Amino acid sequence: MITIKSAREIDVMRRANVIVAEVLQELRRVLRPGVTTLELDEIAEELTLKKNATPAFKGYQVAGRIYPRSLCASINDEIVHGIPSARALKEGDIIGLDYGVIYQGYYGDSAVTVGVGKVSEEAERLMRVTEQALYRGIEQLKDGERMGKLSSAIQHTAEDAGFSVVRSFVGHGIGRRLHEEPPVPNYGQPESGLRLRQGMVLAIEPMVNVGGYDVTIKEDGWTAVTQDGSLSAHFEHSVAITENGPYILSRL
Repeated sequence: MITIKSAREIDVMRRANVIVAEVLQELRRVLRPGVTTLELDEIAEELTLKKNATPAFKGYQVAGRIYPRSLCASINDEIVHGIPSARALKEGDIIGLDYGVIYQGYYGDSAVTVGVGKVSEEAERLMRVTEQALYRGIEQLKDGERMGKLSSAIQHTAEDAGFSVVRSFVGHGIGRRLHEEPPVPNYGQPESGLRLRQGMVLAIEPMVNVGGYDVTIKEDGWTAVTQDGSLSAHFEHSVAITENGPYILSRL
């Protein structure tokens, strides 16, 4: 069931998402070669607790599997759900930082992909196009519009640049639960899908690959990687649909 949020609920979700944005900002500040993803996880959790919020991903369960960390840190060919570890970042890596919190009973969720030191031109272009795809999708979030218009905008932005859009994972509604209805595909036809309504809050999250869109899950049961080993980027915002159009809750 799709839940429509009141102005009060959107206000609380804005505060939850500001915490997420502040954590991601701090992680970008400390990101450098030699830092481990586990160190980033510890920084994210400590900062979240200081802000009277709770990490949303730690302990999250899917089909009996429990996610063990607070941050999802996905490096190079890892698409999403990379588990922080003692792995140290290297010059030229790109890393997707996906983070969520629970604040006063509501969830915030956002993601960015950033380069570690100097990265290749291909990696820079991939990150730039993926972020562009996110914002072109967000621009379509208007009361009465079809979901497919958002999905199509994301797909065409990525594919027109020569990249592919991951289809195995999609965005989602968000509110009192991390993953609510409806699913938000990153591909589709403009006139397809449900009609968007004022008060919906959606987590829009294109995942874009340099190569093909096929996905493999690592033995840890969580980390999704590109089947062909190509680079992948991931950007995400939680966005409310208001009478004035989209309101990006997770942007500072």
